[in-house]
Amino acid sequence: MNGKKIQWHPGFVAAMNLEFAQDRSGLIFEKEYNLNTKPLEIDLLVIKKEASVKITNEIGKLFRGHNIMEYKSPGDGLDIDAFYKAGAYAGLYKSYGETTDAIKADDVTVSLVREAKPKGLFHYFKEHGYIVSNPYHGIYYVEGAVLFLTQIIVTGELEEAAHIWLGALSGRMEKQSMARLLENVLRLSGKADKEFADSVLEVSIGANRGVMEELKGDENMCQALMEIMEPQLLIKENEWREEGIKEGIKEGRIQGTIDTLRDLGYEDIQIKEAVMKKYFLTEEEAGAYL
Repeated sequence: MNGKKIQWHPGFVAAMNLEFAQDRSGLIFEKEYNLNTKPLEIDLLVIKKEASVKITNEIGKLFRGHNIMEYKSPGDGLDIDAFYKAGAYAGLYKSYGETTDAIKADDVTVSLVREAKPKGLFHYFKEHGYIVSNPYHGIYYVEGAVLFLTQIIVTGELEEAAHIWLGALSGRMEKQSMARLLENVLRLSGKADKEFADSVLEVSIGANRGVMEELKGDENMCQALMEIMEPQLLIKENEWREEGIKEGIKEGRIQGTIDTLRDLGYEDIQIKEAVMKKYFLTEEEAGAYL
């Protein structure tokens, strides 16, 4: 992972799938939804399969049938022009219905998601008579000169325990929060959920190298990371089997574990102890792989 640019948006899509895990069966998620043949994309479109679908997560309390979500990574600004742009995307989406007024304006919502509260934008709202309410921690409803129901989600203000996945899309995670994230990843059982969690975790680890430096001396944390990596190693092992390579499978898994732990910043002495414990190797056997 060293030197790789952090891919915030795929992490956001994965986090939202996990946020709505309890309600996912009644929703359709369309990432990078194309508005037309030109390069205009909605970061995430969430469609209710049925109007009667109730969303348990407070982020979805505002949702109607068609819900446009725009995500701003920590380095991106959210000013009044970005606010209007999201509204314009929603307008285009509404206008592209199969027949005239097929998508009703009151069946469309706009959600803008950002880690830090955009103070300049909120100052603009105050100066220009917008009405802003704050029904839940980190969630602001905006009324006034807007065409559609609109909310701004400030992930840094959300309750951490309830929104662990969105909270992980930050470069300012603390040691305790990272440990809690890893614990949540290990609790997941479904294949789709684990894949979404992998995307979130990749972003979070890449953006919080300092925290990983603090955690890498924790043996339990090292073991947790290896448990999370296990499905990826099994996939690679199955690929080797399909290719008819029967020898060296264990060696390949050990080497894959070593490479991943090195990417995460672990030192050789820590890696040696980890693989000795996981693969029941002697110190000499483990040392031969380093």
